[in-house]
Amino acid sequence: MTDRTLHGIGACVFDAYGTLFDVNSATSSCLSELGDTAELLNRIWREKQLQYTWLRAAQGKHADFLQVTGDALDFSLDVLGISNSGLRRRLIEAYLTLHAFPDVTPVLDRLKAAGFRLAILSNGTPKMLASAVSSAGLAGKLDAVLSVEEAGVFKPHPLVYRLAVDRLGVAPGSIAFVSSNGWDVYAASAFGMQAVWCNRTGQKPERLPGKPDLVLRSLSELPDAVSGA
Repeated sequence: MTDRTLHGIGACVFDAYGTLFDVNSATSSCLSELGDTAELLNRIWREKQLQYTWLRAAQGKHADFLQVTGDALDFSLDVLGISNSGLRRRLIEAYLTLHAFPDVTPVLDRLKAAGFRLAILSNGTPKMLASAVSSAGLAGKLDAVLSVEEAGVFKPHPLVYRLAVDRLGVAPGSIAFVSSNGWDVYAASAFGMQAVWCNRTGQKPERLPGKPDLVLRSLSELPDAVSGA
């Protein structure tokens, strides 16, 4: 449990992939074909996916997240010596309907009942996010689903975090930004948001500008850790 409470919060904004949606569920859906390589494929795929977003942002060579996800998958399959177009197609399809973590729905319900505005702010494309939100049954629980495509650059560029401020009409300091990705949390903090790190796997602190205002082990701790104005 946390020993702090965030005050003056008007909106809770969530990262999508790895925070609300379990990125492991795509490879888990193909265990019969991947077997013991599923975990390794998932790790390489996720690492390369994030690397490509950062590198494209640094190069000014934006491509949408679906292309980046496919490129990262192709790299990963090549590394593991897997050549199976049908499997590739199924993995991409599974990525569009990732499972939500079990604590997501009850947490969103509690926050919404408490009067907080709720949104997603993600690297995903609008279509990817719409698919994931719909398949997880979250559509009616969110006030906004924001994609970096509106900014034309991936996280952690400040323009991305500005999207939430502009769309929700809430000052950065009144937004609790929640992510399981440490680098994302630090960037949101540097932007001026109150940053919450859902550190499910016990990652070590980053050496980056910004600092988490709260570190939680589960999203289920969040409703008790935020307080409105």
